[in-house]
Amino acid sequence: MNLQLNVPNMACSACAETITKAVKAVDPTATVQADPKTKLVSIETQASQTLVKQAITDAGYSVT
Repeated sequence: MNLQLNVPNMACSACAETITKAVKAVDPTATVQADPKTKLVSIETQASQTLVKQAITDAGYSVT
């Protein structure tokens, strides 16, 4: 499944790394591309969208 998520409070590369780690915690095989400039996170994962969104939220970021 390919997800495109908007993470408006992702501000820097450290944020992108934290989000990547959060997603990989629920799906270690996920491919994550997080761009702090556009605030977009592209994820190729086998995990559900609900789980991925919850992981990012639990890491301290909002997902729209």
